[in-house]
Amino acid sequence: MAHGDAYLFTGGRVADADGTRRADVAVIDGGIAAVGDPDAVAAAVADVPDEELERVDASDRVVAPGLIDAHVHVMMDGRPDVATAVSDSDYTASYRAASNLDAAVSAGVTTVRDLGSRGTLALDAGEAVAAGEIDGPRVLACGRNVIMTGGHGNWFGREADGPAEVRKAAREQLKAGADVLKCMATGGVLTEGAVTGAPELTPEELAAFTDAAAPTDTPTAAHAHGETGIKNAVEAGISSIEHGTFMDREAAEMMAERGTYWVPTASALRGIVDNGVEAGIPEDAVAKAEDAADRFDDAWDHALDAGVSIAMGTDAGTPFNFFEEIPQELAHMVDYGLSPERALEAATVNAADLLGLDDVGRVEEGYQADLVVLNADPTEDVAAWQDPEAVFARGERVE
Repeated sequence: MAHGDAYLFTGGRVADADGTRRADVAVIDGGIAAVGDPDAVAAAVADVPDEELERVDASDRVVAPGLIDAHVHVMMDGRPDVATAVSDSDYTASYRAASNLDAAVSAGVTTVRDLGSRGTLALDAGEAVAAGEIDGPRVLACGRNVIMTGGHGNWFGREADGPAEVRKAAREQLKAGADVLKCMATGGVLTEGAVTGAPELTPEELAAFTDAAAPTDTPTAAHAHGETGIKNAVEAGISSIEHGTFMDREAAEMMAERGTYWVPTASALRGIVDNGVEAGIPEDAVAKAEDAADRFDDAWDHALDAGVSIAMGTDAGTPFNFFEEIPQELAHMVDYGLSPERALEAATVNAADLLGLDDVGRVEEGYQADLVVLNADPTEDVAAWQDPEAVFARGERVE
């Protein structure tokens, strides 16, 4: 990333959760200093020396917030069989994480939430980005997933059985610096032998998990496909349901009533079902994904009817689900019934709220300068996100 002190975006429009409007934008020292009338915005940078001010002609273009992906795995690279990464060294996983983060930010994704990587890999990657040692989006991370012994994702998770062990496992992640706690409430698609919708952690274990997070007000996330697992997690006070593939009407109404977010990760199912065993994805995973895809349409209907809050997440890193293609998730969400405006909200303000961030997700004075310059209005054309003309992360232009 090139380092510049200030930017002035002129002649264009701004689009965020407040709609689309004509406005100039001033960025100083990584933050949005002013948005609005050209004369007022110019005044905000009047004291910036000309040699330190980069002017960006945004005529016929739209300045929008950088995207937020609330569910990624930085150690995975979209390979057909995730099990082949088990034997990789920590060094290899680290190089892969750096490459994935660079790809994400280049695609206009300025914040990601890692929901499960080996050891402290994702936590360390977040620190490296913050220190300017590697290029990438802001990274929030859970450390290791908390799972039952032999449960989904056991090859990189923290296995724990019983409320006391689960509470300790969660506290270990907090001690390591976790921004969010993640658990596996049901089986999953990519773990051989796991039953996708079957409950894994018990209600008592889930209650201990959220209890561990409560003193620090740390958000919690639960991988949950099946109806029972979803309801168990919601009853325990989980902040977000990840995937929610078999969500029924009752589960959707519970989530809406309690304000539980849904992170659908449509890209994960699409990557498996659209490519199949012919591309090298294990037959067991494809069979489970095809079954899940049949139920996913109903989950969307229930969620939209009940008014469930939705935050964007992709599960990036799973088969054929690449970090450079994260913006396609917004198009998938529109395919399932969201308007382009609501998809924008899911990928900006909603995701920011879920992650506990109060200064990202809008093009507004006082917010972090996480911005993309688009060639079309994303509230009208959801495909506009897929080819940003320019990306700015924390006030720095991404090369």
